[in-house]
Amino acid sequence: MSLRMPIFSEDSSLPSIGAQPVSASVLSARLLSSPSGNAKDKPALVFLHGLLGNGKDWQDVIDALGNDFNCLTIDLPGHGESQHIDVAGFDDTCALIATTIQYHLHQPFWLIGYSLGARLAMYLSAIQRESVGEGDARLAGLIIESGHTGLPIQERAARKDHDARWAARFEQEPIVDVLQDWYQQAVFSSLNHEQKQSLVAIRSDNLGVKVASMLRATSLAKQPILSQALKNSGLPLYYLCGENDHKFAALAKYSGFAFFTIPNAGHNIHTEQPALFSQHVKRLI
Repeated sequence: MSLRMPIFSEDSSLPSIGAQPVSASVLSARLLSSPSGNAKDKPALVFLHGLLGNGKDWQDVIDALGNDFNCLTIDLPGHGESQHIDVAGFDDTCALIATTIQYHLHQPFWLIGYSLGARLAMYLSAIQRESVGEGDARLAGLIIESGHTGLPIQERAARKDHDARWAARFEQEPIVDVLQDWYQQAVFSSLNHEQKQSLVAIRSDNLGVKVASMLRATSLAKQPILSQALKNSGLPLYYLCGENDHKFAALAKYSGFAFFTIPNAGHNIHTEQPALFSQHVKRLI
């Protein structure tokens, strides 16, 4: 992933990545304002990363979008500069996200979430929309990247055991060793050896105990099925999936949402195909 300097300006009056949150009720975040003025009549974009990631994961996408949109990246609890913040479940995680958005933004916004971030975006929209439904900073729509809408009840016990085993490993073993096995999962099969090793190196900065805590708190086993509530919300929702991510391509089709398949991409589209991802965002919003 590129670490180029962004093409946009940062509002230095607000907390940014590299700084502690303003309070325990606000996550570490970075608001990046368009320098061109093109974003004046457009919604802001709020980016939520996946498990093991942080707000910097979206840099290549924001490089492409930052001239046209104000962009807010958030470090989720247990990750990045929010690493010290612990949560118990979806409700308090989404409350933190909503408070952080309301603190930073004064305009309508779209949520753009990947994997865990996508599930949190959907939960916030379906279950806690009132927290971002009024005032200047109100939710206008969602773009979901490789996000699961929820398991049937009969499949949740197995998923709970699955996530508990991984959480125990993150807590008890060197994180490099756990990550070597983590990226052997089928969902990452589209990545080659070099890409996997790069991710292992990047993600090794995480604290295993914090990853374990977040994995337990936001396990897919604890998530209700969100499809119908999202449809009832009336919010526009677009689902992006990689053509090589067969599991989530099937989930996208089954969900009933408008979905778009991104060529030459697997589970993590915004890393594998940031230009195509950004083009879809511009076209859809």
